[in-house]
Amino acid sequence: MTPEKDNNKLTFPQFDVVSDMLDYHFLGRDLLRQMENRFLRAISKEWRILQENLPESIFVWVFETRSDLLRAAIIGAAGTPYHDALFFFDIGLPPNYPNEPPKVHYLSHGYQVNPNLYNNGTVCLSLLNTWMGWSRKRWNPKMSTLLQVLLSIQSLVLNEKPYFNDPLTFVNSKKLSTDYSQNVFSLTCMTTVHLIRKPPRKFEPLIKHHFRQRANVILAACDAYANGRVMVGFHGCDGVAPPRFEIRLSFQTNMERVFAYLVFEFRRIEAGVPPSSERLVVISTKKPKGIFRRMIKNMGCF
Repeated sequence: MTPEKDNNKLTFPQFDVVSDMLDYHFLGRDLLRQMENRFLRAISKEWRILQENLPESIFVWVFETRSDLLRAAIIGAAGTPYHDALFFFDIGLPPNYPNEPPKVHYLSHGYQVNPNLYNNGTVCLSLLNTWMGWSRKRWNPKMSTLLQVLLSIQSLVLNEKPYFNDPLTFVNSKKLSTDYSQNVFSLTCMTTVHLIRKPPRKFEPLIKHHFRQRANVILAACDAYANGRVMVGFHGCDGVAPPRFEIRLSFQTNMERVFAYLVFEFRRIEAGVPPSSERLVVISTKKPKGIFRRMIKNMGCF
């Protein structure tokens, strides 16, 4: 993806055509056996819909030599544990598309950040026919589109309370949901670390530009969440009251470690992290006891 200059600012096209796809997940799969006219018409229609309707928070690449392969980047929405992060998905269109839904693979870096996004890359979504659901929510060859899939991932999967995405969640617990969101945020931060270390091909300029712009916001959010000043996901959101529960010591300890990784990677891409953000200072409300206390002390956390 080649950035463009707009009033002396870097901008990136929401929809672009690229030639290099060496690290693409579906490259070795025989998804495209024969380019029939109907298949080509369906792809042409999808490209047009994406070009005209992609929101600013979603980027899509298509490959000039393989029109059945795409890669998408989604920016996590404000008000969720995924805010300001980038999430990448490889998409492959089967030979009988659109009669069969697209294949979607999440670039997880080994982390499961959502009940619907497995660490092996599996994406569970009714629209993809990879998860149970009402028939009206499943893939409809006459109506469903790739844009609909991407918007569903952004709004229905990467949502405010991902704990409740799991249909096997029988306990409507605010505490369990909050604990899950804290864990999701720390895993999302680690995903960011790995994206910067090993970015998907052709996405390096976008990733660097994105995190140069948002590095200090992400670090400020880490500090706010670890010290319990605001609920996870709501840093920078107006009118959000402080949480009325105790912040878990394990979350605070984990955020100290994650924070250090983020600072190192942000500085490596010249994100302009100030000296005051050298390390995360956590004010613990509860001291650990016994063996756990000695273990944490040996790690240099307090």
